[in-house]
Amino acid sequence: MRIALVTALGAGCAALALQGLASGSPADSAVRAGLVSGGAGIAAVPVGDSDGATTTLPLTAAGPELRTGGGSRGLLEVPAQRTHPFSLLGVTWDDPHAELDGTVRARTRDARSGRWSGWHEVTGGSDDAPDVNSAERDAPGARGGTAPLWTGPSDGVEVQVRPGRSYLPAGLRVDLVDPGSGTHSALEPRLPASAGPGGAGRRMGRRSYTADRPTIVTRAGWRADEKLRSGDPEYTGTVKVVFVHHTVTGNDYDCSESDAIIRSIYRYHVESNGWRDIGYNFLVDKCGTIFEGRAGGVDRPVMGAHTLGYNNDSTGVAALGTFTDGEVPDDMVDAIARLAAWKLGIGGRNPTGTAVLGSKRTELRAISGHRDALATQCPGSALYARLSEIRSEAADLQGR
Repeated sequence: MRIALVTALGAGCAALALQGLASGSPADSAVRAGLVSGGAGIAAVPVGDSDGATTTLPLTAAGPELRTGGGSRGLLEVPAQRTHPFSLLGVTWDDPHAELDGTVRARTRDARSGRWSGWHEVTGGSDDAPDVNSAERDAPGARGGTAPLWTGPSDGVEVQVRPGRSYLPAGLRVDLVDPGSGTHSALEPRLPASAGPGGAGRRMGRRSYTADRPTIVTRAGWRADEKLRSGDPEYTGTVKVVFVHHTVTGNDYDCSESDAIIRSIYRYHVESNGWRDIGYNFLVDKCGTIFEGRAGGVDRPVMGAHTLGYNNDSTGVAALGTFTDGEVPDDMVDAIARLAAWKLGIGGRNPTGTAVLGSKRTELRAISGHRDALATQCPGSALYARLSEIRSEAADLQGR
């Protein structure tokens, strides 16, 4: 785990070079072609080290400020400066239970053109998180944090945090994530994943409704650095609800960058938030590619960190992007439906049905938006409006 704490990087400092496979190279294409998990595919065995890193910059007072109880009431900033290379940023603070009442905005310098972007709003604290009182949420080093913002390759940043009606939490800093090129991978034959109910999405009896297992890019496929995560996976009971999220990282990305975006979110969740692994169980990009998220087995009920208070007996699917308005790509919608149909079918659950979850015993749709469980705008109004379509398509895929 590499985290560097710096206050500034002079223009004369050498930039960190990205090493490893170049996206789109023949070698990279050969690796990606095999790193998918289907009914009978081949998996990858990662070898070598990731060259990604997280750099942190403390937020300091931009002028006279009033402090109390470790918090700040004045504008905090990271002045415009050159930095180590990064592609994603977020703001974090000491207490994982504290909320950030205020606004966060950032602008960044494009590493390729040298041009500065306009200001981008960074979404505040999120309920995409481990459950309260869980060992993961209260682990040493756990921190509160905003949603991450994908910036693309950048080498400069300016950030401002303006308080709302209450004091800003203590220990505010900007986390700059360089996803690196990921671990190199070698291919290994894999037996068909058809053993057990729903393993390959086979129909198992006259009254059993399941769906075919979709193609899923494995963690090795997006070149996860497995040394980052800690502890063994935890498992829940049967998956009864699929929660749909959006990552709020922005839509200005090429699908060839999806691997790097996921590596960045993974590193942000682990190194910045202090979680054991990436929070989402699955991620889907705008081209309809499905990615394995949290480790533990795509066909198993892995406990995620995606819907605070409702992580038991559920799975979290995150749409890469921001879908508060505008169009949601049809390929993304179809992929979420295929994934939900298969995942719910493993336990014989109806995508148009309901289930009761959480300590408050909340009745939820089998395919729900994050906002159905908590006070949040996630997964954005545009994507939320298409959940009924996703439910219907998933039911059709199960043969209902």
